[in-house]
Amino acid sequence: MVYQANVLSVMIASPSDVIEQREDIRSIVNNWNFVNGFARSLILMPVGWETHSAPDLAGRPQGLINDRILADCDILIGVFWTRLGTPTGEFDSGTVEEISRHVEAGKPAMVYFSDAPVAPAALDHDQYAKVQDFKSWCFERGLVEKFTNPSEFRDKFKYQLDIQLNSNPYLKGILNNSVEKMPNAVISELSVEAGTLLVAASEDANGFLLSISTLGGRHIQAGGKTFGEPGDPRSSAKWEAALRELVDLKYIIARGSKGESFQVTNAGYIRADQIREARVNE
Repeated sequence: MVYQANVLSVMIASPSDVIEQREDIRSIVNNWNFVNGFARSLILMPVGWETHSAPDLAGRPQGLINDRILADCDILIGVFWTRLGTPTGEFDSGTVEEISRHVEAGKPAMVYFSDAPVAPAALDHDQYAKVQDFKSWCFERGLVEKFTNPSEFRDKFKYQLDIQLNSNPYLKGILNNSVEKMPNAVISELSVEAGTLLVAASEDANGFLLSISTLGGRHIQAGGKTFGEPGDPRSSAKWEAALRELVDLKYIIARGSKGESFQVTNAGYIRADQIREARVNE
């Protein structure tokens, strides 16, 4: 299937002792694309120096990576365990330099530290001490996550990736700036009810709406709120019409085959942000 989508590049930055987490990041990002790419008109591109660089004697190795790979990335995922990495001449390691320059550019960096046990004989104490110093630097500058095993890392990263995509101002700004490239439906007028539903759904962690049928009638749930009065067919009809309006404009897309579950698309998130901004300025 062919469809238009925005592409956000995801830089994977880590030393050599967390290879498993690097592969987990790629797998989770690719699965995110499969589940969400069409609905949100958004694709995440996993990027790393080992997959996106080529031999070149044109300058300092890390400088080439910074200029030709890192500069074009929108999100950075950093993972550490016992090693910080090899000094670059300007920073204590290539990973540290990538994170530092990415943050200086005002872009989001999600940094994880492993607390998994390690055999004392395998530990480079100098490297480990540098990791602890860098961890302190990170904790002084924002929110940092820790994990104790691969399963915990996968669970946390999968959940927190969605949080970042839905709430980070830099990423939301990129998507909002692309609104002129989206179909005309993105800027179409909405009824008050449809706008209310869309804003509520966009505030859900996963962007879901549920259309639920009970003995008292049908009502809609979104963002922890219920729309439609049980036993009031007029109220149910009003909110069902709002739901169909969002579907027709491609602000939400059906999930499953029963017509009960829907998810906000990328165009829907952009329109919800516009509605919120308009309400603030009223």
